[in-house]
Amino acid sequence: VKQVTPFVLDKHTSIVIPTGDSEMERIAGFLNNYVCECTGYQLPISSQAAENSIILSIDTTIKNPEGYRFSVNSNGITLAGGSYAGVFYGVQTLRKASPLEACDKIVFNPTEIDDYPRLSYRGMHLDVGRHFFTVEQVKQYLDLMALHNLNVFHWHLTDDQGWRIEIKKYPLLTEIGSKRKESVRTDGVKGTDGKPYGGFYTQEDIREIVQYAADRYIEVIPEIDLPGHIKSALAAYPELGCTGGPYETAVEYGVHKDVLCIGSDKTLPFVKDVLAEVMQLFPSKYIHIGGDEVEMEYWENCRRCTGLMKEKHFEKPAEVQNYFIHRVSELVEAAGKKMGGWSEICLLYTSDAADDTPCV
Repeated sequence: VKQVTPFVLDKHTSIVIPTGDSEMERIAGFLNNYVCECTGYQLPISSQAAENSIILSIDTTIKNPEGYRFSVNSNGITLAGGSYAGVFYGVQTLRKASPLEACDKIVFNPTEIDDYPRLSYRGMHLDVGRHFFTVEQVKQYLDLMALHNLNVFHWHLTDDQGWRIEIKKYPLLTEIGSKRKESVRTDGVKGTDGKPYGGFYTQEDIREIVQYAADRYIEVIPEIDLPGHIKSALAAYPELGCTGGPYETAVEYGVHKDVLCIGSDKTLPFVKDVLAEVMQLFPSKYIHIGGDEVEMEYWENCRRCTGLMKEKHFEKPAEVQNYFIHRVSELVEAAGKKMGGWSEICLLYTSDAADDTPCV
């Protein structure tokens, strides 16, 4: 029986990368950190090939840019990716093959792996509107995403229960809208806890998290809920609602009747200003605007909204929602982005259609 000799990573192992490749050096730094978590020591990074080494490289023959292949033998590990992202995912496989407990060396059995993702969009969603997560907690979330080769972070930043992103032109969104007087209890007892609650991200916080995600090949898609799920914004700027308020940031979950007044000449400029700042912060090609669970009772009884319906020859308030969504889509597309939303906005409401027609 032929004896199989494993590769032993120890303090004499080096990481080899192409000369002058700063991006690969950054990935090697991730690998070094993972090794250090187990062993307590850092490996030297070099551009000189040697035995007892882990060699990182790009291989353009790997068709899927997020794919990678590596080979383990007694002399070391060669890891090549179709792109830097592919190399990074290969490093995650090495990370998951390493022991959780402290050790002075890591043993890898000889193997050949050729791996690539089946899905190009591999995402996770985090709602911080209802429950705020600190910058460090969001980073921990991103670290877990990286471990599992996930590449899209859908960040739900606003809702009835809290506005979590700083908008310079509208400071009251965070001064007022990021706070609520209490929260629904989560200890199994009905009712609320009577404790004030709040939190938001400065634009500097946002940039820091977006960069942290990008370093791990994760795209961040922001969600700014419109025109419903908006009570936190109405609490700050009541003139944007149909009734004029008073409003307060919601405590209870569920669908609330208060929505943006689409007939007001202040609403679309507000949306345009907010999204302009959001789009400057997020390089993602997508901007998510929610668009779902819109109660229309106030539109039906609002002088400005019924005036809009008459002007546009709308026969039902659902057409107001469609009109608004299309206007927002135009704003987003004018900035070179694509608008995303929940499935409800994928309905075409037309005045001459007998039923709601699903879009294709």
